[in-house]
Amino acid sequence: MKATRFLVSGIVQGVGYRFFAARAARSLGIRGFVRNLPDGRVEVVAAGSEDALREFQGVLRRGPAGAQVDGAIASELTLDQDPDGFEIRH
Repeated sequence: MKATRFLVSGIVQGVGYRFFAARAARSLGIRGFVRNLPDGRVEVVAAGSEDALREFQGVLRRGPAGAQVDGAIASELTLDQDPDGFEIRH
């Protein structure tokens, strides 16, 4: 199990991006969370297999139809505990 933090920039708030990311994560068996940041970016913390995370990053870079993703920067992360499911945080 690997964990990655993605910081997604562009037009990614108010366009259903968090719901899009959560649906994709759940379909790939990824656990973690997604939330809006005050600076207009979206943060995604994801834990799963290396292959699933690679595929997930591609999905995050595309985004939903109403979004314009300028970047999805990934950084490795160490989690204190394995997340249970995938949630949308407010």
